Amino acid sequence: MSDTVPATPRWNLDRPFLTGRFHQEVKSSSSSQMQMTHPSKPLYQFDLTSPGNEKDIASFAVSVQEPFLIEDLLYALVGIEGRYISIKRIRGKEGYVVFQIDTSMDLALQELTSRIFPLCEGYVLVNHFVESRSHFKNGFVNHALAAAIRAFLLDYQAMVAQLEHQFRLGKLSSQGLWFFCQRMMSSMNALAVLVEKAIIDNVSGSATLNLLESQVKAMAGDNAVRSLLERMTECASAAYFKILERWVYEGVIDDPYGEFFISENKSLQKESLTEDYDAKYWEHRYKLKDGVPYFLRSVSYTILTTGKYLNVMRECGHHVQVPLSENSKLTSFGPNHEYLERIKAAYDFASGELLTLIKNKYDLIGKLRSLKRYLLVDQGDFLVHFMDIAREELSKSPKEVSAEKLESLLDLALRMTAAASDPCHEELTCCVEKVSLQKTLATLKDLPGPVSGANDAIDDPELAEPLNITGLETFSLSYKEKVSLQKTLATLKDLPGPVSGANDAIDDPELAEPLNITGLETFSLSYKVQWPLSLVISRKALTKYQMIFRLLFHCKHVSRQLCTAWQLHQGFRACKILGTPISRSSILCRSMLKFINSLLHYLTFEVLEPNWHMMHDRLLTAKSIDEVIEFHDLFLHKCLKECLLLMPQLLKKVEKLKALCLRYATSIQVLIPSMNMLPERDTKLATTARIKQSQLKEQQLKLALENTVISDSIMKFENEFNVELQSLVPILSRNNSQSEPYLTHLAQCILGIRSDQ
Repeated sequence: MSDTVPATPRWNLDRPFLTGRFHQEVKSSSSSQMQMTHPSKPLYQFDLTSPGNEKDIASFAVSVQEPFLIEDLLYALVGIEGRYISIKRIRGKEGYVVFQIDTSMDLALQELTSRIFPLCEGYVLVNHFVESRSHFKNGFVNHALAAAIRAFLLDYQAMVAQLEHQFRLGKLSSQGLWFFCQRMMSSMNALAVLVEKAIIDNVSGSATLNLLESQVKAMAGDNAVRSLLERMTECASAAYFKILERWVYEGVIDDPYGEFFISENKSLQKESLTEDYDAKYWEHRYKLKDGVPYFLRSVSYTILTTGKYLNVMRECGHHVQVPLSENSKLTSFGPNHEYLERIKAAYDFASGELLTLIKNKYDLIGKLRSLKRYLLVDQGDFLVHFMDIAREELSKSPKEVSAEKLESLLDLALRMTAAASDPCHEELTCCVEKVSLQKTLATLKDLPGPVSGANDAIDDPELAEPLNITGLETFSLSYKEKVSLQKTLATLKDLPGPVSGANDAIDDPELAEPLNITGLETFSLSYKVQWPLSLVISRKALTKYQMIFRLLFHCKHVSRQLCTAWQLHQGFRACKILGTPISRSSILCRSMLKFINSLLHYLTFEVLEPNWHMMHDRLLTAKSIDEVIEFHDLFLHKCLKECLLLMPQLLKKVEKLKALCLRYATSIQVLIPSMNMLPERDTKLATTARIKQSQLKEQQLKLALENTVISDSIMKFENEFNVELQSLVPILSRNNSQSEPYLTHLAQCILGIRSDQ
């Protein structure tokens, strides 16, 4: 603030004769000099005829002492020493003085004088406050208060001048002086108490107004003093209301001295909303400070949000100002509280204007619908096409995936499907993260609910990286042409359980699979969001959308791999496979497909769809942008929670099952092609030739199935899948689902368990 405060002119400090303090300073310096040059002479020697031959006041009669006393008191009333009245300053307390009278004066006159001294001392203190608080650095409120007190002091000085005139006419006695001073005693004392507290606490801005209001309440029993303090408060608050008026009517903080109860952090820029997950622009760009004026505390948040709304519109280039009239101006507060109604009207106007701007001009609902279409996979036709054409690129490790190539493939998929008609599809982008979904969730520390325990899920060695599924979906089927059935069986003779390391299963270094994750686990869509929509769809909100998308995308990938495995089983429909491992494998494949498709059904139709419609209905009735943000954040939180992303224990089980399905599908894509070495049947062959070919195929299949490795491997997959699937039952049981009803829906979808079972 010091950089914005103008410097006080030097001449205002170097010329003491511009204020009333010079009387004290000159008298004090001259007295000190006289004491140094003539130490034996008394400090004051007055004479009736000559200032240089002054006599002791006690040598005069009381009737003679009284005029001298009245003259000195008239000087003292304006803070000047007299012949027999001196001023003693208090060290360390600027503006505090004590008036002292010659002790040789008549006792009755001394007693009367001591009654008037508090008025004199109060005037000096109040006058010092007016002079010191008129500097720039003290702010508008103190300036206004000092000006109001100065106006009061002018009336006070006019009273002293009238008393002096009466004294010159010989019509003023000491009792008359006391009588006329009593009228000012209570007012000056109240102001002295006020400025004393203001000096001690060094108040300014809101603190000054709070001090004034507390003093008004303290003087509730004295109508005259209360009226005076109310007038001072009204004058001081007028300067404050000018700052307030610009904020609630224009969204501008015109506060060069830092008096307003709202602070602005200019280091926070609106661009951070789209870049920083922890961006605090909306919460911390404008904040309430300590010391809100008492009369504004009930509407402090309303005032804050009103200016924020206007500021957002100004940042958009949409210049808007609350309609002003003589009746809507904020001048000062009063007992009728009209200013509260005007502030509420300004809030309603700003809130309605911003909401209309975001909903209509920037099409908030349309953008949210577009996010649902793409990141929540509401219309997945483009995604199917994209997964087909980007399969090879996504099979690489995240470091090797070309983001530019994925961008072009995504654009191609969008243009070749129904998404091409969506005007928002050009805002869609893609990215490849570096870590798995569970690790990403563990880093989102601000997520509510049990997400803080997400680290427990990934501390499991089995989940340290996404379950060794690298390259499984891209295991080349053309490779089967390079190896014989015997070699394939040899590579599978030590096939481990479905969740253990895949590399241990393969002795041939050519078939070894990398352990790191691939782009299929880390791929995510993103969305370009512009201001002011970034207030609602911030980086944090977009990250939550991406977490849901990554879960859905990987589930769809698992489903596609299982479908491929199922298609391979269909090659044996003409063979007698009943009771063989192929038959058992076919049943297992159907069970896995049912699991993954049921999970997808739950995520999309039981969670995302109803929650999105609920949010949509709420947004249509929202009355402010804060309500819009609240409803949108609530929607995302519910989706994350009900999609199991905030339940690490349950998510860990689901990830194990998905990994098991992937490993099974990959193994089947190796086993079945190796058993079917003969070419596909040609329908154009003669009947005898087809029969001969079918018999040869059955013989080949029988030979392959005689090896127990295949049977044992399929049985291991089956046992492991059943064990993992049944382990979900305790978690999704009725006791746990009473507080989490969505778990009941999940149990019904995946396990077929009804709530009454």
